Amino acid sequence: MDNPKYLIFDLDGTLVDSVPDLTVSLNLLRSELDCPPIKQQQVSDMVGDGVGLLVKRALGEELFAPALVDKFMHIYGDHLLDNTKCYPGIDELLNSHSASQMAIVTNKPHKLTLKLLAGLNIIDRFKIIIGGDSYAEKKPHPLPVINALEALGAQPQQAVMIGDHHTDLYSGSKAGTATCFCSYGMGNSDNLTTNFWADQPTDLIKLFPGSSLE
Repeated sequence: MDNPKYLIFDLDGTLVDSVPDLTVSLNLLRSELDCPPIKQQQVSDMVGDGVGLLVKRALGEELFAPALVDKFMHIYGDHLLDNTKCYPGIDELLNSHSASQMAIVTNKPHKLTLKLLAGLNIIDRFKIIIGGDSYAEKKPHPLPVINALEALGAQPQQAVMIGDHHTDLYSGSKAGTATCFCSYGMGNSDNLTTNFWADQPTDLIKLFPGSSLE
């Protein structure tokens, strides 16, 4: 297909590497519960389906309680910018496109998403920013992507959903967009067929050059 005019991004594992800070925050929570620390790779495998499932996976069914999600969000809110950075090439990618043609659709809570983007000085690069708690449904449901398309003034066939997890691919394909899988991230494609594939973050600027939006 032709290069899409509108870019819709996942956040964690796509634009930013947040695993170190998620790991620190989950281990601080686990420490309060007298649990041993878990490793970054374990956390990486838990990310992608929203904060509630992340905390449940990190603690296990026996320890999990809904109140601990709020506790984790407070801890993570204090640490989400300790080590998290954009992947190599992402700043170049974002600066090569008009903010009016880019959106974020993440399962991360909206408040934490805004704080992270502001701290990384990229919050103004997107016309619309949708979090996992912005609507009644989150990815893999298509609703967040559909609402992002509406905010961008875009038709589905003009856009691509870019992410590192099958939730991104399902959400985009169900909404009618093209999809791009970022294999360098935290998730897996669930063997879904995609229109584009990025093995490295720097592949994205090659796949979606700024000139395609001029």
